[in-house]
Amino acid sequence: MLSRWNQADAAAAIARWAGLYGCDLALLSYSSRLIGADHSLVLHGGGNTSLKAPLQTLAGDRLTALYVKGSGTDMERIEPGGFAVLNWAPLLGLQRLATLSEADMTVQLRINQLDPSRPAPSVETLLHAFLPQRFINHSHPDVLLCLSNQREGEQLLRAAVGERVPILPYITAGFPLAKAVLQAYEQQPDASAIIVARHGLFTFGDDARRVYEQHLEIVDACARLLAARRPRQLLTPQYRGTAAPAELAAQAAPLLRGLLAEPSGNEDQPYRRWLLDWRADDDTLAFVNSAEAEALAAAGPLTPDHVIRTKPFALYLAEPAWDDAAKLRQQLQQAVADFVARYQAYVSRYTGGAGNLDPLPRVVFLPGAGAFCFGRSKREARIAADITVQGLQIKALAHALGGYESASPQHLCEMEYWSLQQAKLGSAAAQPLERQVVLITGGAGAIGYGIAKVCAEAGAHVVLTDIDEGRLAHVVARLEEAHGSGSATGITMNVSDPASVRAGFDEACRRYGGIDVVVPNAGVAHVAAVAELKANDLARVMAVNFTGTFLTIQEGIRVLRAQGLGGNIVVNASKNVFGPGKDFGAYSASKAAGHQLGKVSAIELAAEGIRVNMINADAIFSEDEVQSGLWATVGPERARSRGLKLEELPEYYRSRNLLHAKVTARHVGNAVVFFASNQTPTTGATLPVDGGVVEAFPR
Repeated sequence: MLSRWNQADAAAAIARWAGLYGCDLALLSYSSRLIGADHSLVLHGGGNTSLKAPLQTLAGDRLTALYVKGSGTDMERIEPGGFAVLNWAPLLGLQRLATLSEADMTVQLRINQLDPSRPAPSVETLLHAFLPQRFINHSHPDVLLCLSNQREGEQLLRAAVGERVPILPYITAGFPLAKAVLQAYEQQPDASAIIVARHGLFTFGDDARRVYEQHLEIVDACARLLAARRPRQLLTPQYRGTAAPAELAAQAAPLLRGLLAEPSGNEDQPYRRWLLDWRADDDTLAFVNSAEAEALAAAGPLTPDHVIRTKPFALYLAEPAWDDAAKLRQQLQQAVADFVARYQAYVSRYTGGAGNLDPLPRVVFLPGAGAFCFGRSKREARIAADITVQGLQIKALAHALGGYESASPQHLCEMEYWSLQQAKLGSAAAQPLERQVVLITGGAGAIGYGIAKVCAEAGAHVVLTDIDEGRLAHVVARLEEAHGSGSATGITMNVSDPASVRAGFDEACRRYGGIDVVVPNAGVAHVAAVAELKANDLARVMAVNFTGTFLTIQEGIRVLRAQGLGGNIVVNASKNVFGPGKDFGAYSASKAAGHQLGKVSAIELAAEGIRVNMINADAIFSEDEVQSGLWATVGPERARSRGLKLEELPEYYRSRNLLHAKVTARHVGNAVVFFASNQTPTTGATLPVDGGVVEAFPR
């Protein structure tokens, strides 16, 4: 592992940050980023670093401050503001205590923070405080964990690093670990590193570069030993199915998402749903298809730090009945029930029954299909997937070398239920569509984009489909910029083609696990009097506006039924359903047909908890800078027929409605959120979003 320290980059970090934060903190930020950028050392907020440096208070008093990485902060992108700042001396004094409760430790960390606006300090702050060196780096190197997580782990580590590095067994993080590390250092004061088995590596010293490069030297020593002892074959192939993993994933994902949903106790929002990140790369498939997969799936993660993301073990289904949908559902249902029973027994044994976290798996391995990883958001699901997938080969190698062993169930449970660890997951105010997935056809247009914006603001993850790949990518990028990576996704789909619609819904299931709200919104128009309307033009409009609505509803029903959680279908029809326009027969008739289909669907699906409602919107020309493709097509002709200039058309439509209101795509989005959040027990309804057009009143 080559050092990535670059003097020019270090100087740039000093130039960027030293003026406000000082040179030392600038260099700590730089070295922390180097560690964070190497995902074989840390992943997603793992690891921590620190600095002890002089600080002058506003009153002129001088003290030594401890700068320690904020809890859960990602080192790959950390800046000086991402470090908590604490008064070192009072924390150092805590080393004289024999014991310190979690509650008292939390209080001490809080009262000694010098800048409450900074992140909460790392759960390992006391370890950083007890060691005297100015710079400390801590990570969870894969190669080190591969050696330590074996029956003869300490001997293997010793063979790699010799006697120069103290090696401790796994010790509960927090005060106990801080005391143990301090004792090991005092017994070997010339040490510049300490290894904690099944946890990670600490290096320390008074020079930022040297501490970073010492870290890499020890990781290299572990890697060399592994390379020398690596067997030629790690896994024994077992599953030999021929179906494509993507096909199987689309089949399993909505079943799993439905089975994992938690009853909420809220009649209007009866379930707490999960988001999926599915992985089926070559290494993952080699693992799930192997004879060793079942035993390794039942073992704990590489380090207890990961347990809040992955749970202490995964769900593995040995022989999925891929060719029998009913049997597959039964198998998964039983597997989830077995997992829950095992988890509850684990919690009861190691917490005395005091645990109250959900008992559901975060990771599911299905031979032939890959790894299904779940979280409260796509971001959380990705974190679980990254941790899981990276650990598979390490687990397999450790198993092949001598038998993989994680930290004990007791230690895993302590870490999972440690309040300071759970705090890393964060919490947020409830939102109307949180943890739900909304699929919107015609997503690259003004109304589709507006609906997606409002749904995302309400907490939903949004799937936008459209035939225009370029425009689709643009609106998805805007949504992800506003709401975070993974909050939105785009799928190229032709709503008039059954195969394309089926493929689009399958892809949505692979990306998010399933769908909760379906919004048939795609639409086209053609201007012609009935006498002059050509059959092929009518067929083209009907193909999108009616057949497209039909296919979207039909595929939506398939996915919603697979999940078994009810759901919502909200058809974006048109003011023209009740108030058709001259020379607009193709559009008006096709929208009326789609609207009627929605009402029939409401009758047929109510018993399954699937609500179907309609929105009749009128005259929406743009959302932000996203223009309506429909109005770009028919606007010039509609303006000419009324003796207007094109730019006068929006004002004409505004002035003709009773409220003289400008109707926007955001208004349509508000209507979708109203229906999708089940604010009233309503199905089969039509909500006009038109400012009040008398001839279009529902009747």
